[in-house]
Amino acid sequence: MRALVKTVPAPGLTPTSWPDPTPGPHDVIVKVAATSLCGTDAHIYRWDEWAQGRVQPPRIIGHEVCGHVVEVGREVSLVKIGDYVAAESHVTCGRCFQCRTGQAHVCKQYKILGIDRDGSYAEYVALPEGVLWKTAPEIPPEFACVQEPLGNAVDAALAEDLTGQTVVVTGCGPTGLFAAAVARTAGAATIIASDVSDYRLDLAKQVGVDHVLNAKRESPERVAAAILDLTGGEGVDAALEMSGDPTALHQAFRAVKNGGRVTLFGIPTGQVCFDLPNEIIFKGIRVYGVTGRRLFGTWYRLAGLFKAGLDIRPVITHSFPMAEFATGFDLIRSGQCGKVVLIP
Repeated sequence: MRALVKTVPAPGLTPTSWPDPTPGPHDVIVKVAATSLCGTDAHIYRWDEWAQGRVQPPRIIGHEVCGHVVEVGREVSLVKIGDYVAAESHVTCGRCFQCRTGQAHVCKQYKILGIDRDGSYAEYVALPEGVLWKTAPEIPPEFACVQEPLGNAVDAALAEDLTGQTVVVTGCGPTGLFAAAVARTAGAATIIASDVSDYRLDLAKQVGVDHVLNAKRESPERVAAAILDLTGGEGVDAALEMSGDPTALHQAFRAVKNGGRVTLFGIPTGQVCFDLPNEIIFKGIRVYGVTGRRLFGTWYRLAGLFKAGLDIRPVITHSFPMAEFATGFDLIRSGQCGKVVLIP
């Protein structure tokens, strides 16, 4: 098969022929219909410090995928040949304390598709049947393949009920945009978004954000004042921090009202200092850290949101043949894109 492989410990990927995968007893082979680019994949593509310490070449990368089952292992019982599926990228151990107490999303021994085992930037991928998610056939591949990162946004936005509440989303990358769309579908009353890119703020408007603030043109003080003005001086009920930028992190804690909540999804590049008494303790707020998705509760919730009208079309801005992968990664670096999809 054709695949994109991190063949050597250096920047880039190599398009090459690679042996077709074969299924173990509990595995299936999926013919990839679409696979999307993720920030994690961009780290591996650039071969930055994190990637150097985490990925061992050779490795087919990619973990956001949908396709059709074309072969099954002898013990497989959950899916059959021809099924249209997406995949959870975290392959959990099923044995640790977290897995055995309903917290598999924070399994201590999980392996990640495209990092610890070969991934989806290929014509075919081998997957354990336990990570597969049967997908409604009416969902097109460019939407079906992003259900995994969309689940991150569902978990971040709906850690608590948002119905009738005011929300700020700091960071309008693809997951931040997904979170705004989820908040809109879930019945949030007012959604405010901040970012440093007018391009992405325009996408935020397209997914239903009511007010956008450019944090590059406005000082942190003016952004904070604008959020207070838009919320009658109270602050928002919920802040969804999706960027990892230190300034945005502080903005999220300043923007939330006393007794509100902050969800943290963005990953800072280094340590961030907080004024714990004034930003968190004295405000009596609740802080949630989000990694991945609830397995598989978030997936079921996402299926319901699609039925309720969740519209992610504005976020899927580019689709390329897999051979044009470099163009997709260049777009991610420039920030002039939402979600980028590759088609084998």
